Amino acid sequence: MDFLIALGALCFLMFVAYRGFSVILFAPIAALGAVLLTDPAAVPAAFSGVFMERMVGFIKDYFPVFLLGAVFGKMIEISGFSKSIVSAVIGMLGESRAMLSIVLVGALLTYGGVSLFVVVFAVYPFAAEMFRQSHIPKRLIPGTIALGAFSFTMDSLPGTPQIQNIIPTTYFKTTAFAAPALGIIGAIFILIVGMTYLEWQRRRAAAAGEGYGEGHTNEPPPMEHEQLAPAWLAMLPLFMVFGLNKLFTVLIKDGYGAAYDLKLPAMAAPVHISVDKLQAVWAVEGALLAGIIAVLVFAWRQVSARFAEGGKAAVAGALLASMNTASEYGFGAVIATLPGFIVIRDALGAIPNPLVREAVTVTSLAGITGSASGGMSIALAAMSKDFIEAANANGIPMEVLHRVASMASGGMDTLPHNGAVITLLMVCGLTHKQSYKDIFAVTCIKTLAVFVVIGVYYATGLV
Repeated sequence: MDFLIALGALCFLMFVAYRGFSVILFAPIAALGAVLLTDPAAVPAAFSGVFMERMVGFIKDYFPVFLLGAVFGKMIEISGFSKSIVSAVIGMLGESRAMLSIVLVGALLTYGGVSLFVVVFAVYPFAAEMFRQSHIPKRLIPGTIALGAFSFTMDSLPGTPQIQNIIPTTYFKTTAFAAPALGIIGAIFILIVGMTYLEWQRRRAAAAGEGYGEGHTNEPPPMEHEQLAPAWLAMLPLFMVFGLNKLFTVLIKDGYGAAYDLKLPAMAAPVHISVDKLQAVWAVEGALLAGIIAVLVFAWRQVSARFAEGGKAAVAGALLASMNTASEYGFGAVIATLPGFIVIRDALGAIPNPLVREAVTVTSLAGITGSASGGMSIALAAMSKDFIEAANANGIPMEVLHRVASMASGGMDTLPHNGAVITLLMVCGLTHKQSYKDIFAVTCIKTLAVFVVIGVYYATGLV
């Protein structure tokens, strides 16, 4: 019965998320409903002492990353830099390589620090135009954008500033550049296999005489020819974010050490800060802030004219994304205190290989919650100590644990109820029935890549 209560809470949260209800509202309801069925008297204490404590703790650590990432992405969009980058990539590869162009544009923007949701809105008009001119079915656009924005640059490549690569740093005391060789191998695998799948689908459609299609909804207007910023200038803030992320990671580690005691004149007692847990977060925040300043300097006129509305949209998006993930984090913390979770933990603990156990746990919870960051947060909050102990017993570096957790979070998270998937289909004017199978294929490729990376590690010892 204890197991069924914990499982029921997980399934309930997955169901309401799939139906489009707010996770912020239903995560505490699901968690406290499980507590009610276990120990009714503990409900108020579980809400205040566990759910809210963990939820607020997550926001304290990660909200600035969500906020700065959303603002940076919106500024790249309203400055016109995203159009310059897309045009440059298309000009370099040619319109005949429409799919590869869109994948690389999405990858470049994501790896440069632009929020995944912003990338969808920025890339879709160009994808629609190119697919229409190349007579590629519109139904393949979501899978193409997903491969570029939701896969290898989100959690595989070392140094990516996306939150899925930052969360593990606070548990394993690593940096965003953890296990670079394994991350690059995984990224290459995802890109090659993903592009092979998409090109296979394109050729099948061409052989069947299927073109772009007619009567689509949410079609963007024809692209206007306008004066765009030079591509090198548009890409410079993205390169700055990546380079400064690496630089700040080193400087913070050397300058602060493992810990820092904050003592200001009016403080009664110093505040102890564990810098080794936060250095990656601080580095990304500093890099994104520098990127925002760079966009302001390079495109002040364009940004200043639209920043009021754009800034509101960015803040609203950051609040929604961070609160969704924080609610799932609080939910996971409550479930982890229940006796039923012991059954789940022991069942997953029966998987003998520590890296496979971590990958299965993280990707399963990401799939259930429909969120890469939420599922990983639940898994690491509840079981990171077990993962670390198993890794130490088997001589596995923390960097490998980091990369496996990050890549696993970006696997089954893109099930139909995932917020990014729903947004992507909505923006493209398509339905799950029309286009989800291609997104799911990319999901399977991402999930398989985690186990490829694990196999490479055991075969070569690469980190």
